[in-house]
Amino acid sequence: QVQLVESGGGLVQAGGSLRLSCAASGRTFWDYNLGWFRQAAGKEREFVAAISRAIGTYYAESVKGRFTISRDNAKSTVYLQMNSLKPEDTAVYSCAAKPGSFNSYIASSPRAYGDWGQGTQVTVSS
Repeated sequence: QVQLVESGGGLVQAGGSLRLSCAASGRTFWDYNLGWFRQAAGKEREFVAAISRAIGTYYAESVKGRFTISRDNAKSTVYLQMNSLKPEDTAVYSCAAKPGSFNSYIASSPRAYGDWGQGTQVTVSS
């Protein structure tokens, strides 16, 4: 089990950038696959991006080419660099962790993840 704490959210104009961070506690961070999800007001949670233990990456079509996920195992942190932000990117962004097997199907399924952070608000103004 890992505890996850997100940071880096805020208010930004359309076209701007933000970098979200998710710091994890626990000595086996390197053994976890990590994902970013978001939930806009009144909508279901949706997959944004994920990175495996082997540094394989997965992205939702809506963010490909604009968002980049990365991890720093030495700092037990996963990042989400968000560029060219759009108003429709406005949501609460949460990170999640999952040990064990991982593929594109598992990566995009919220139910696959056992540990979640509290989330950080991202608001993109037009």
